[in-house]
Amino acid sequence: MADQTYQPTLSQLRAFAAIAEHRHFGTAASRLGVSQPTLSQGLAALENGLGLQLIERSTRRVLVTAAGMRLLPQALATLEAADRFVASATGDALGGPLRMGIIPTVAPYILPGLLRPLRDRLPTLVPQIVEDQTARLLEGLRTGVLDIALLALPGDGPGLTEIPLFTEEFVLVTPPGHELAGRADLAPGVLAGLPLLLLDEGHCLRDQTMELCRTTSVDPPPAVGDTRAASLATVVQCVAGGLGVTLIPEMAVATETGRGSLDVARFAAPAPGRTIGLVFRSSSVRAPDYEHLAAIIRAHRPMGAPWQRIQATVIDTADTAGTADADGAGQP
Repeated sequence: MADQTYQPTLSQLRAFAAIAEHRHFGTAASRLGVSQPTLSQGLAALENGLGLQLIERSTRRVLVTAAGMRLLPQALATLEAADRFVASATGDALGGPLRMGIIPTVAPYILPGLLRPLRDRLPTLVPQIVEDQTARLLEGLRTGVLDIALLALPGDGPGLTEIPLFTEEFVLVTPPGHELAGRADLAPGVLAGLPLLLLDEGHCLRDQTMELCRTTSVDPPPAVGDTRAASLATVVQCVAGGLGVTLIPEMAVATETGRGSLDVARFAAPAPGRTIGLVFRSSSVRAPDYEHLAAIIRAHRPMGAPWQRIQATVIDTADTAGTADADGAGQP
């Protein structure tokens, strides 16, 4: 039974959150800079005070119990509030580690132009980059492994807030001399019958391409299942080798087509595309900080692409929507 007078300490909550994140006592202790016995004592004091088992530990694995999963978001919110309190006192709201997840079709193209401006504008910020597929990034947000994620919207995650950053068009990449090369008036229906190469399952760009085929009544050709890759660079090199064609986001065109002999073709307006956004937990008290970060990202997005103007509307999937003031930063 819980002690009604018990008040958990921040160190106890940090011990619980770190173990829940890493599922390993040694790793969690190392990340917090404490000994493993100190970490275990902190967790034990928290569990005894609450009268609940939060972590189930065996010789082979560490599991978060149902009670632990229920209380973890509140523990994370409490720790975020404490961190923001200290940051506000020092005038450095966006300082310290920031665990940032990014999907693979965004990370290589946005990071080169973003990391240095982040360092200049937010010198005490320490970005910790995690590149992964959308589903795992969303899970990382829900469990507190990540603070924010940059991914294609909608993220389809209950309890998450989305800040749209920008939209971009899809571009058809072809082998050199292809009959469609250089055109700028393509209709989506032109994909019918083309040997369309895709990323492997789990990548949102694959899902978006398949959805485009479905919405335009185009049946993906049999070749779709024959060649798949884990990276956009590999898919594009397969195109260069004459295995087919593919769709890539506008931000990737300069980098990927510069690696080999390739041509591109563009769609007539309104061209198919995607919206990239910043996503975080709706329970976070750092929404104003993340809105400021979103404005910096917009101002330093990859250039040379026909970006569409987008309003900085905060979309809260927990039905608490609002509008962010991005002060027009980075708008074309």
